[in-house]
Amino acid sequence: MASVPSSIVTRNMADFAKQTGNMYMSVAVISKRANQVAVKLKEELNSKLAEFATTVDNLEEVFENREQIEISKYYERLPKPTNLAIEEFLEGKVYYRSPDEETEEPSL
Repeated sequence: MASVPSSIVTRNMADFAKQTGNMYMSVAVISKRANQVAVKLKEELNSKLAEFATTVDNLEEVFENREQIEISKYYERLPKPTNLAIEEFLEGKVYYRSPDEETEEPSL
């Protein structure tokens, strides 16, 4: 994740079309991968923060927990799921298959 830019980067759209032959299909693949990454990161964060969950409803008894704040800050500083998905796609690390390829039957 260290090589993934955390800010906006200008991209050449032709690079996206190289792998699939269609820029729109590439964007769809990246979008689905970004959703997978986002769900995974959210599950990780929720599982780590669940350790700090309290059943106290009284606001006076809620206190600041430094570990919880550090965990939250760590996840805030991570590159966005879309950026991660784009880098994975451009590096050829994303496996995808087309529904058209799956439905084709071999001719006898």
